[in-house]
Amino acid sequence: MAEDYILETRNLVKEFKGFIAVNDVSLKVRRGHIHALIGPNGAGKTTCFNLLTKFLEPTRGAISFNGLDITGEKPAQIARRGIVRSFQISAVFPHLTVLENVRIALQRKLGTSFHFWRSDRSLDALNDQAMALLAQVGLETFAGMVTVELPYGRKRALEIATTLALEPELMLLDEPTQGMGHEDVDLVKQLIKKVSANRTVLMVEHNMGVVADISDTITVLARGAVLAEGPYAEVSKNPAVIEAYMGSAH
Repeated sequence: MAEDYILETRNLVKEFKGFIAVNDVSLKVRRGHIHALIGPNGAGKTTCFNLLTKFLEPTRGAISFNGLDITGEKPAQIARRGIVRSFQISAVFPHLTVLENVRIALQRKLGTSFHFWRSDRSLDALNDQAMALLAQVGLETFAGMVTVELPYGRKRALEIATTLALEPELMLLDEPTQGMGHEDVDLVKQLIKKVSANRTVLMVEHNMGVVADISDTITVLARGAVLAEGPYAEVSKNPAVIEAYMGSAH
């Protein structure tokens, strides 16, 4: 039986005025797995994410999702297919409550996202759904809190809840633990593990502890190209990977 890959890229290239940021990258992301994209700074990880979500157009190469070629599609079409990205910079409304943030995400799915003039009562139907999502990420007790007051790690949990509200088949997480203390890292790591139960996760992540603990497959990029791929135990012993990381140690 053929492997079931939800996302594949073939010979993906992105050039910026002669500089090759992504160089012949062929990725295969297995359905139901947590797949991590790692590499030193400037390796092309975020550019790869931008190509997958069509924030950037590839110079050459192809992208397929569920066996369909999506290379020519626009970002909105890709999101509708079920590829949803959680941004590196927290993408929540700081002055709304935690519950309101999730409700807005649920509204987007209903196609009424711009009906801000509607009465609050029309959104009450979404409250139960929103509370269920908050419970999933351990935020039900924070529902009434204004988002700006949430601790940093909890903000990322909220961002994951708003991503889940869009019912993604493939979640793209961009540096989910960046700038976090140990406790928050652990919280978000457990959360990613939990929400990956019935979906696929592709993440860019710097924290090796997180990658080692929860990834099924790791792709290492260096200078825009794939340097190594496989489970953590294998990749972490690869001399080329050790060299790439030691060479860029700060």
